[in-house]
Amino acid sequence: MSKLKELIKKVDRSLLWIWSKNTFLSSFYYFFISGKFRREHHSVLSGREQHIRELKEEKAHFYTLVRNTHRIEKGLLMKPRRDVFALDFIEETVSHFLILGKVPHLSSEPQIQWSYEVLKEYFEVTSNHPVIEEQRKGFLSASTLWGNTSGPDNLIPYQRDEKKKPNIPFEDFLALTRYRRSVRWFLNKPVPHDLIDKALMAARQSPSACNRQPFEYKIIDETGLLTKVTDLPMGIKGYQHNIPMMIVVVGNLDAYFNERDRHLVYIDASLANMAFMLALETLGLSSCPINWPDIESLEKRMEKVLNLKKFQRPIMCMAVGYPDPKGKVAYSEKRSIEKLRQYN
Repeated sequence: MSKLKELIKKVDRSLLWIWSKNTFLSSFYYFFISGKFRREHHSVLSGREQHIRELKEEKAHFYTLVRNTHRIEKGLLMKPRRDVFALDFIEETVSHFLILGKVPHLSSEPQIQWSYEVLKEYFEVTSNHPVIEEQRKGFLSASTLWGNTSGPDNLIPYQRDEKKKPNIPFEDFLALTRYRRSVRWFLNKPVPHDLIDKALMAARQSPSACNRQPFEYKIIDETGLLTKVTDLPMGIKGYQHNIPMMIVVVGNLDAYFNERDRHLVYIDASLANMAFMLALETLGLSSCPINWPDIESLEKRMEKVLNLKKFQRPIMCMAVGYPDPKGKVAYSEKRSIEKLRQYN
């Protein structure tokens, strides 16, 4: 059997020059010869189907409201700002806001209040236009439901106050990035959930395409479930037994109406994860990001263990805990800056 596998691998490699010639042959290869992308195809289409079904059944979609609110934000901060903009999606935005703002579990969601304040500012600064006038009336007639729930900050585009900028010298920040290393040895000590929440407060400030934040953190420290989850990733044999908490970062592909955005779950989550790991170090905790390769058998097991939907994909795993001061970390020298960057 091993000889047959080696022969198949050899033939496959020797013919790659054919399949890589153009997009048609590449698609033929991955459809008829290799099924490595089938789960991604399924997940992306499942996400689109879920997106469309929610729009049809609920007449509104949370990710759509967030995306449109951010698009209006960008219109509000433009220099110069146009008197009339967002005509092609303002009706959709107001409609989704009015529906979702009445949903009990969403009415207290910060992004609903943010959407209200951005829309309020939009209708205050835009000029008269038939499309805008119609939506302005609908928004103002129902806006009293949200108008008195404002927090201490205005949730609309603003000019940053340089006086509020934290005084963190670059040298200190660079030192933190150097101090943070992948820790594989942890103390036998429970990780307080309030510290994880603090680190997530930093992670949620990371940039995200259209502010959708299409990911969630599955935080696991219950012994039975922790054992099942730590058995799944590759590359942690030898130290998995001392991991007190495992986090699985999951991407939600129902955030998108089109395949063009399918990679954003990885980009946006990775931006948040780096901030999360740095924040952990300031709280006395350490972490080890763990690669999650796209292997069908492992994907199926993770889906079952975490009860994931078809449009949800594990992005990466992360071991978290109090670092054992006696445990070593890899030095992991990095590439030279000359190899990393190229101006113009």
